[in-house]
Amino acid sequence: MSKILIIEDDPAISAIERDYLELSDFAADIADDGMKGLAMADGGGYDLVLLDLMLPGLDGFSVCRKLREKTDIPILLVTARHEDVDKIRGLGYGADDYIEKPFSPSVLVARVKANLAQYKRLKQPEAEPSREICAGSLRIDTEARRVFDGDEELQLKNKEYELLLFLARHPNQVFSREDLYELIWGLESMGDNVTVAVHINRLREKIEADPSKPERIQTVWGAGYRFRA
Repeated sequence: MSKILIIEDDPAISAIERDYLELSDFAADIADDGMKGLAMADGGGYDLVLLDLMLPGLDGFSVCRKLREKTDIPILLVTARHEDVDKIRGLGYGADDYIEKPFSPSVLVARVKANLAQYKRLKQPEAEPSREICAGSLRIDTEARRVFDGDEELQLKNKEYELLLFLARHPNQVFSREDLYELIWGLESMGDNVTVAVHINRLREKIEADPSKPERIQTVWGAGYRFRA
């Protein structure tokens, strides 16, 4: 049974989240402030964190950053903020996805299931024989899940690695943001493409010589992205 940590200061919302997760056969614990959430996450054996941004004491952005320094489990932001800058900031601190309030409990559960499934799939050894994918000086060790640019190893988060691996395995093919969200996150995008765009930008910052003029992950205007072989 997967174990979820809910960090949320509104007892009505956290109770709804916990109840629907438990109805879907998850175990769920609640922390009502940021510091308590960090303490519970440390050694709590959780598989995923649902994190509110507006928290007393230590805000959700700080909690996200501190969590990501210690663990690679999925972090889903639950936020009433609708401005893209807040979503981008949270994703930039290492969150995997976000859900806007008010939300449908069924959507919440679906997002949790999808992110957990993708995370578990990423952690499983690949069925195919060990091999490397090379594109110029970029080298992806698919068995060890390590990425190198020349002799330098690049430190990629889970979703960054998965995006790069998928695109590199389909060189010169164009994928829309909606396609990538469905393929990498496991759900239809429901019209919101900020998550994919932020992860693409973060990936470019790590693999491109000049992220403002990307050569490896190119934008095809009006269509999506492609990996240039």
